Amino acid sequence: MAPDIFRFKSLNNKEKYMLAPIVEIFCDIDDFCKKYINGQLSKALPSDQNIRYRQSMMSISEIITILILFHVSHYRTFKDYYRECILLNSHNYFPNAVSYNRFVEIEKNVLPYLTAYLLSKMGNKTNYYYIDSSKLAACHNKRIFNHTVFKGIANRGKTSMGWFFGLKLHIVINHKGEIVNFCITKGSIDDRNVLLKLFSRLRGLAAGDKGYISGDKANILEAQGLKFITKIKSNMKKRMLTVFEKFFLAQRCIVETVIGQLKALCHIEHTRHRNPDNFVMNLISGLAAYCISPKKPSINLSKFQHKFNAVIPS
Repeated sequence: MAPDIFRFKSLNNKEKYMLAPIVEIFCDIDDFCKKYINGQLSKALPSDQNIRYRQSMMSISEIITILILFHVSHYRTFKDYYRECILLNSHNYFPNAVSYNRFVEIEKNVLPYLTAYLLSKMGNKTNYYYIDSSKLAACHNKRIFNHTVFKGIANRGKTSMGWFFGLKLHIVINHKGEIVNFCITKGSIDDRNVLLKLFSRLRGLAAGDKGYISGDKANILEAQGLKFITKIKSNMKKRMLTVFEKFFLAQRCIVETVIGQLKALCHIEHTRHRNPDNFVMNLISGLAAYCISPKKPSINLSKFQHKFNAVIPS
């Protein structure tokens, strides 16, 4: 199916285009939601409580589609995107679209379905993985003491780029650039604390930066079948690595490229959240938008095989 193009005008009246297969994305989400809801209803226990819920005019699939499409649009604020792109220029795609205020109220109701959809689009286990973390700032450093939205949730942390106030995103990707696992922690949490959790069910070879150096955890991972390698510090003894392991470790920048795309293209980080729920919805939908994107940064392992005339370890 050819991708749909819908045109919209920005505030400066310059025409822009967002190229996205809207129908394909909606059909994929709708098929998943129907299967997921039917599976949940079959496991639900009967209830005698007569609780009245206000039914929304928009379906769960429509809400999730709108949330994901925002991360492939040219808009940086969801309010402008929804009012201009959805209500005006894409009314044919979403004829039952509610007002912006109503959408903000009901979007949090689809979080379980959105999260399940994201998990269904996670990458395959390829035995080759990279891990890294990135800050998700909740506010500018000058507004830390006046910030109240994430009070008690986020805290101050430090990265190689300096101090920040917010949370951390930890992700594991395979050599194809697909997200295999992820978690969110407070900004002050050490990266090594989530190492075992993120690699709990993985086998093969993994690499990370110097912030993940831990002999004890590396031994635990190796006992479960995963060899974890990093570059060493200047005061550490050299570790013997095979030719392939040296090549694999040298390609670690791929995970930084993935994080760069998540922030620059999918806009998973901004400091304008007025509610922690909005932060979670923005992050999960941004990760889902990346997972369904057809082009991802990847490593061509056959390049190593061709250069060194060696067999890639399985």
